[in-house]
Amino acid sequence: MNKGALAAMVMGCGVLMAGCANDQEDIQKWMNGQAADMRGAVKPLPEVRIFPVVDYLAVNDLEPFNAARIEPTKPEKRRVDDPRLDPDRQREPLEAYPLETLRMVGVLGKGKSINALIQADKALYQVRIGNFMGRNYGKVIVINQDSLELQELIEDLNEGWVEKVTTVQLHERQEAGK
Repeated sequence: MNKGALAAMVMGCGVLMAGCANDQEDIQKWMNGQAADMRGAVKPLPEVRIFPVVDYLAVNDLEPFNAARIEPTKPEKRRVDDPRLDPDRQREPLEAYPLETLRMVGVLGKGKSINALIQADKALYQVRIGNFMGRNYGKVIVINQDSLELQELIEDLNEGWVEKVTTVQLHERQEAGK
């Protein structure tokens, strides 16, 4: 490379550098002009309100954050120790069937005694007050012309055994279509 070419190259770089310097001066002037017009504005803090101190007067009442206040109270269940739960008692035939599969198909009456006719599978059984049926130790307590009532014992894991009255309605066949 000769000296003239090298000098021209250095001169070209200098001109380019001078052009860059002018661009930055323009930017710096613009920024200074914008900064002169800017004003910082900080909103004042909201006024702190002081609330009066109130004593809690319901010390003997239910605490406001107690779970019992949120959850509804459960109805009281009666715990039952019943002789029907005797494992040595001989089971009656209808205790082998779930109550949903048993159907009351009729009523027989003689004098003051009344028996209900219960169908289990294809067999027919006579049931009177005091008999057991269903898997929940259901004892027949009332027999009417169109229903019977059982007093069942349902096992409750928390409370032991709970009594429940269940009604079995008379199942009438509709033979009008035959």
